[in-house]
Amino acid sequence: MADIFNLDQIKEALKNIDSIKAIEDGFVAYSQGKAIVPPVGEMLFKYPPGDVHIKYGYIIGDDYYVIKIASGFYENIKLGLPTGSGLMLVFKQKTGELACILLDEAHLTNVRTAAAGAVAALYLAPRDVHCIGIFGAGTQGRMQLEYLKSIVDCKEVMIWGINQQEVDAYKKDMEPLGYNIQIAQESNDIAKSCNLIVTATPSTSPLLQADQIQKGTHITALGSDTPEKNELDPKILGIADILVADSISQCELRGEIFHALKAGSIEKEKIVELGNVIEEKELQRSSEEQITVADLTGVAVQDIQISKAVYEALAPNEK
Repeated sequence: MADIFNLDQIKEALKNIDSIKAIEDGFVAYSQGKAIVPPVGEMLFKYPPGDVHIKYGYIIGDDYYVIKIASGFYENIKLGLPTGSGLMLVFKQKTGELACILLDEAHLTNVRTAAAGAVAALYLAPRDVHCIGIFGAGTQGRMQLEYLKSIVDCKEVMIWGINQQEVDAYKKDMEPLGYNIQIAQESNDIAKSCNLIVTATPSTSPLLQADQIQKGTHITALGSDTPEKNELDPKILGIADILVADSISQCELRGEIFHALKAGSIEKEKIVELGNVIEEKELQRSSEEQITVADLTGVAVQDIQISKAVYEALAPNEK
């Protein structure tokens, strides 16, 4: 009988896991060709708007393979329901047996996404971050700050959200944690004030334009994980000195890089993969003047790494 773990158990296990290191190691394995990750399975809904992703794969020689199902239904907030849901299935790689079901309610997807943002900032953000700009005042907008705190020494934050109620709630929640939260009235407020920007929305039209971006800015784009979503003007990727994909093959089909390739703003040869950036210093930021962009569409190797770490923490004697 497979183990079944609920959200409370998963959150308790995460307290003793270095999620950022686990995700970093996963990106390296992926870029070294050690991870087998098939194309994303996907269902898109219009009425109401939502999407379901099925991501799965394994690391060669590892103990487990993982299948993740996660959804985002963005009008759930009107019903007083979470916008995300899902679970992780962990199987034994050597026998195919189901080892456990992680009923994470999409929390592990949020964790691995926030950890990926921290990894990108570690290698690409300017040394002196004077203000962090966040597009998206929801769960991921909060978690990005939580995971950046060990990477970036900055408490000045500017937030942009879809309505005043959302950003007021963000400010109320985050200021007791030691952040000075300013509310952006328009997107250019963030572009003018912040040199580390995170976009974490389901937007289908650009939130930032190329002529708004200042020298020395790093942007981590997280929200565009389907072909329809688009948070950045494709020209931003064209002016970037360093352009990073979590997965080049995946970003050719979705995310900001997909839109920039389609618009002719970039050539594929410009793109470098995050796992290679981690391993090769010459691919990392080398100047405070550089504009850097990381397009993170979410790769199954992240789900493998975080699920494996949680399962091993909850059932340390199982293999």
